[in-house]
Amino acid sequence: MADTPKVVLVTGGAGYIGSHTCKALSRLNYLPVTFDNLSTGHADAVKWGPLYHGDVRDVRHLTEVLKQTNAVAVMHFAASAYVGESMTDPQKYYRNNVTGMTALLDALDLAGIGTLVFSSSCATYGEPKQTPIDEDTPQVPINPYGRTKLICEHMIQDYSRARSLRFAILRYFNAAGSDPDGELVENHDPETHLIPCVLNAALGVSDEFSIFGDDYATADGTCIRDFIHVSDLADGHTLALDRLLAGSDSMTLNLGTGCGSSIMEVVRTCEDRIGHTIPKRVVEGRKGDPAILIANAERARQVLGFNPTRSDLPTIVSTALLGLRQVHGLSAADTFI
Repeated sequence: MADTPKVVLVTGGAGYIGSHTCKALSRLNYLPVTFDNLSTGHADAVKWGPLYHGDVRDVRHLTEVLKQTNAVAVMHFAASAYVGESMTDPQKYYRNNVTGMTALLDALDLAGIGTLVFSSSCATYGEPKQTPIDEDTPQVPINPYGRTKLICEHMIQDYSRARSLRFAILRYFNAAGSDPDGELVENHDPETHLIPCVLNAALGVSDEFSIFGDDYATADGTCIRDFIHVSDLADGHTLALDRLLAGSDSMTLNLGTGCGSSIMEVVRTCEDRIGHTIPKRVVEGRKGDPAILIANAERARQVLGFNPTRSDLPTIVSTALLGLRQVHGLSAADTFI
């Protein structure tokens, strides 16, 4: 008889990274229980366990679900996550991200759960003076989104010192791509991620793709970023969870590939995949966009055995295209505009 699956509560499990992680958990004989208010997530992305509709700031409801499901750990993805929006509506980010973390930590305490995997971000580093970026790089965030993520990291560390809590803080870089099996898609509103924005221009969903600046100190003048496939990212979370449940110490790790691709390299890869040029224009660079952001992911390799296998650009683009065809109701036979 198969072992009874261990229950893991996944806040934000109906979202992009959360849903892919639920699928990864299910493959490893965990039962992912999604807790999501569906403000940005999608109920149809919850396929491998039950969905509880709720707000992560509701301590009572969250505690009830943790106790009712006999969860052994929590993965926390629920957050507001648009850098630009955080600049114009910082209250939303402190209310959702920081107040949400306070409520979650209280619920963990009340439910007697001592294992937490937290979805953090390279936005906590701000504009690093050198790259690749390791975990000891000074954290000087330059926007409210990054600041709220850093505050949450400090909260977890403080609670851990005062309570019996072991944690994994995972700072990841540019999540990209979609489920290679086609069971999940990337579907944001508004869409701000680079690769779907490029492909939407290719599909005629948008008129053109805007390249923010081509005068950076890089080989082709466009920014360089570390793109990691969302399914590889999900695997990183499950590896961290396995280690914690096996009794390991708490950890803070970058999840990236250690390799960078420029915006123009991404555009050319998309053009190669679809077989024609994509309408695009260069506009003024955005203030605060560093020229190069690449992770030093060596610690994750050493601690977790983390080894991304789907994060080459052609695979990322192909899976992203598969997902976007589903989102827009297109078949593989549809002609690109």
